[in-house]
Amino acid sequence: MEGTYAIVETGGKQYKVTAGQKVDVDRLAVAEGENVELSRVLLIADDKDTIIGSPTIDGAKVMATCLGEKKGDKIIVFKYKPKVRYRRKTGHRQLYTRLEIKEIVKPGEAVAKRTPKKKVTAGGKG
Repeated sequence: MEGTYAIVETGGKQYKVTAGQKVDVDRLAVAEGENVELSRVLLIADDKDTIIGSPTIDGAKVMATCLGEKKGDKIIVFKYKPKVRYRRKTGHRQLYTRLEIKEIVKPGEAVAKRTPKKKVTAGGKG
């Protein structure tokens, strides 16, 4: 399964992932080193066939391992109104969870690895 990829949804965003890839997703409540099961799989495609969910694929999942949390780039928010001396400057740094994708499991296939400790559901909350 060299060219297998999946599109998963977590935290309200969609990500195209392959096995072995590291991806930063919105912060999940999982500890570093813990296994994560992403169950909202929208599409699985490989060299032979493509499975499209409506909206998700029943029985499909993506197994990943949490590599820890990190902060994103700083975003500056500057509010300004002319002629009234109104200026407000604030900053924000988003928290991300780095996941390493271990395996893409098609519906009906068995998981080769051990069972996960944490299951992430629809909204990305554990």
